[in-house]
Amino acid sequence: MARDPDTIQREIEQARDALASTLDQLSTKANPKKLVDDAKAGAASTFSSPKVKYPLIGVGVLIVLLILRKLFR
Repeated sequence: MARDPDTIQREIEQARDALASTLDQLSTKANPKKLVDDAKAGAASTFSSPKVKYPLIGVGVLIVLLILRKLFR
């Protein structure tokens, strides 16, 4: 069954518009500044969690005490 050239042209334009939209979305998601900002926000969120924050503080205090002990011995 033969297709109407106008229908084919509309389908091509719709496909082109969909492709352009997809490329715009990909370029937004792959923006290096956005990726860095997302990573910083994720790290800040992780380190602000009490399950992570308090053990890190404890490890830091332990390291400082060990260094002080080594220096004053």
